[in-house]
Amino acid sequence: MASSRSARRTAVVIVAIVACAAVTLATMGRPLTYRHGPVQLWSGDVNGDQNSQQIADPYTFTHLTHGVLLYALLVVTAGRRPLGERLIAAVALECAWEVLENTDAVIRRYRERTIALGYYGDSVINSVGDVAAAILGFLAAAALPPAVTLAAVVGLEAVLVLWIHDSLLLNVVMLVHPFAAIRAWQSAVGP
Repeated sequence: MASSRSARRTAVVIVAIVACAAVTLATMGRPLTYRHGPVQLWSGDVNGDQNSQQIADPYTFTHLTHGVLLYALLVVTAGRRPLGERLIAAVALECAWEVLENTDAVIRRYRERTIALGYYGDSVINSVGDVAAAILGFLAAAALPPAVTLAAVVGLEAVLVLWIHDSLLLNVVMLVHPFAAIRAWQSAVGP
């Protein structure tokens, strides 16, 4: 009984955190949904104007990795805390990233340093989808053996590199210190 009460409390807190992030993003001027058409579950064209506007896109997969990394970070820093509390912390951190990622300064940096030349930020629904992906990544990392989780992350990064010429690792590298050779290779991917 206490376990189910704790799970409900965790779910309510997570919904509240995500709702606060969504309201913050909307207040910052982020559109709730894609402005030029219907809401769709998936947009697979990373060069199209629906990228980061629909519920999910190829970059949503990088948020699975966010969840895995947040799980690992919280095992190291708060491993004695109950899983639900660590999940709440992970969701709060992921939501904070979604808000930061959608500031004008970060959007400008993405345009200047990565292949996201036409990036104009996420819709609120896309940010919520990204947080949901991070939650799935966190829960998968909690349930799977570390070796399986690591193999899945490496495999996912490899698939993204081959598919869209980008990944979480490449995205971070290019945001921190762009390399002309990587940018040229990434730009070679066509629509």
